[in-house]
Amino acid sequence: MAFQDKVLTCKDCGTEFIFSISEQEFYAEKGFQNDPARCPECRAARKRQRNGNPRGNREMYTVVCAECGVETQVPFKPNNDRPVYCRDCYQKQRQYSF
Repeated sequence: MAFQDKVLTCKDCGTEFIFSISEQEFYAEKGFQNDPARCPECRAARKRQRNGNPRGNREMYTVVCAECGVETQVPFKPNNDRPVYCRDCYQKQRQYSF
């Protein structure tokens, strides 16, 4: 089946967007029957809303670096079974592990 770029209209914001040949091939490969109803921006916004994060900002947790003792923030909730490092100490740890 030969695909051609299609111009579609987003059902959320009403803007036109291109449904490219490569996207159509991907949809066909995955067995998707319908064309996308939303533009890429609205799809991304909807995905963020579904994940409970409407602005796309990560929740940050304040921790104390296990190496140097400085207070820092990390984008995951630490559990006490592994050490947590600040950015600098983490980079140093990575260098030594290779």
